Amino acid sequence: MIDFSFTALILLIPLFMFVVLGLFGNRFKPLVSGIAGTTGLFVMWVLSLITAYMYFFVLEKAVDGTFQKFLAVNMRWLTLTDKLHIDMGVLLDPISVMMLIVITTVSFMANLYSIGYMKGEKGYMRFFSFLSLFSFSMLGLVVATNIFQMYIFWELVGVSSYLLIGFYYTKDAAVAASKKAFIVTRFADLGFLIGILMLSYLTGTFDFITLTGPDSPAFTSGQGVWFLGLSTMTWSMIFIFMGGAGKSAMFPLHIWLPDAMEGPTPVSALIHAATMVVAGVYLVARLFPIYVSTPVALDVVMYVGAFSSIFAAIIACTQYDIKRVLAYSTMSQIGMMMFALGISGYGGHEGLGYMASMFHLFNHAFFKALLFLGAGAIIHSVHTNYMNEMGGLWKHLPITHITFLIACLAIAGIPPLSGFFSKDEILAAGLEKSTFLYLVMMIVSGLTAFYMFRLYFSIFWGKQTQYEHTPHEAPKTMTIPLLFLAVGALLTGLIPFSNFVTSDRLPFVAHLEIWVAIPAVLIALVGMVIATLFYRKENNLPEKVFLALGGFSKAAYHKFYIDELYLFITKKIIFNYISRPIAWFDRHIVDGTMNGISFVTNEISFRIRKFQSGQLQQYALVFVSGALFLALIFIYLWTN
Repeated sequence: MIDFSFTALILLIPLFMFVVLGLFGNRFKPLVSGIAGTTGLFVMWVLSLITAYMYFFVLEKAVDGTFQKFLAVNMRWLTLTDKLHIDMGVLLDPISVMMLIVITTVSFMANLYSIGYMKGEKGYMRFFSFLSLFSFSMLGLVVATNIFQMYIFWELVGVSSYLLIGFYYTKDAAVAASKKAFIVTRFADLGFLIGILMLSYLTGTFDFITLTGPDSPAFTSGQGVWFLGLSTMTWSMIFIFMGGAGKSAMFPLHIWLPDAMEGPTPVSALIHAATMVVAGVYLVARLFPIYVSTPVALDVVMYVGAFSSIFAAIIACTQYDIKRVLAYSTMSQIGMMMFALGISGYGGHEGLGYMASMFHLFNHAFFKALLFLGAGAIIHSVHTNYMNEMGGLWKHLPITHITFLIACLAIAGIPPLSGFFSKDEILAAGLEKSTFLYLVMMIVSGLTAFYMFRLYFSIFWGKQTQYEHTPHEAPKTMTIPLLFLAVGALLTGLIPFSNFVTSDRLPFVAHLEIWVAIPAVLIALVGMVIATLFYRKENNLPEKVFLALGGFSKAAYHKFYIDELYLFITKKIIFNYISRPIAWFDRHIVDGTMNGISFVTNEISFRIRKFQSGQLQQYALVFVSGALFLALIFIYLWTN
């Protein structure tokens, strides 16, 4: 057996960089801190590549021909009972090794990009320290050996994302966005914790290998105990998915995602490309065998994913802030991944959706990170986030233009770019489950192509905008990551993914469904053509269509008033009819009772204080008076 204990360094290096940069970063020049942090993540990236090579190409497969699942590092951290304990370690299997590559690649590219993007910013060292903390948290989450270790790092991801989103702490909008992300995900994580406690109570273990193995107690425990029409195991998996839905910004817990754009653009790339938002997808994939044994919970995953996908795609078509368009695009793509996982228990090729979801997650990491970093290069050049204030940038930003176009083609699903292959497999799996859901995903594909090329043409073509300063290409520290990710967006779709993340053990070519691929490409082309007609040159077609759609387009522009609904519920209902009465009860009844007791005690003490004056004559007077009073009473009672 090959010794994989060195994988612990993949976690320890970013933790070390976080501590060093956080405590001693101010002692170095800002550029030194940035280079040091990036170097640490480069070493972490190289170790992840070595791990993947040794795991997939050197390590022998299991007896059944699948890749082994084993603990590379493991130590006892907390003992609860003789059988129930919490360990800390590194679990290696196909999806955890895949996520190592995804997270370290995007983290390293974001760090390298940040050297140029964050130059001159106040808190430069603090920023790189927080990036290292975020990478450590995400890596600890994906290699967790048990669900409680995952929960610990899950919360660390929440803390580090809060710090990164609110990096510009002098801006009220950034502070509000970081608090919003933290609070919304905490509500979701409460459901996650309840699900963990239920699952561990029913199965007697936290361990992933035991929970997802062929003899898992989850397949029998809790299946016969029902509550409100569902088994307790089903309820536990729904609660666990609630945590995943919050982290992955699924409807209706998505409201934090667009506001998270207040953080620096490299943070947006980290959070929205391949790390934080895919944590929910990874959670469902990690516990996938249990979800298959609870079909109702899997249906919840499927329908929430499908609705979130089309809901976000519609909103993305109406936004003007380029980072918000990409944020809703992320929500839509994550919804497709959730949908693919949800349909994995159905159809002739059980598990095809699982493999398709992981494949799309892998591809999405490259082209979405490329889109966000490209957006950062654009903002860095023209100093605005709004596409209606841009236009004609193709001649000023040639590298950004080409790489951004590649990313747009990839996410639209145009062959032979990466998004085409994984999206085709999701659609093929969806067709086996439901024609209706398949058509929904086809509409999402068309909308994706439309809003991405609406974004592309509005930025790089459209009207010839006069800028205050002549736009210029970003420095090499920013363009090199763009070129690297563009190569990934071009080539990752050609990886025979099913040979690594094995689901149905079919050869790679068997997943390419021509009768699914052709309509998908055609509808993507239709979306691209419409975007070309609307936005390639300045005209009034978009305004006419917007007005023709009336209230629907206005509602989509205002994100269907979900934020306003949350504010109405929290401020008008919860505050006025729940919080305010509770506050009144606490202030007047609870505090009033305590204040009344203290007032009475003080008043009595004040009035009887002379009984403890320390004057002997007064004590004698009181004693004699009391004795005479008692004597008179006894004489009276005796004579009568």
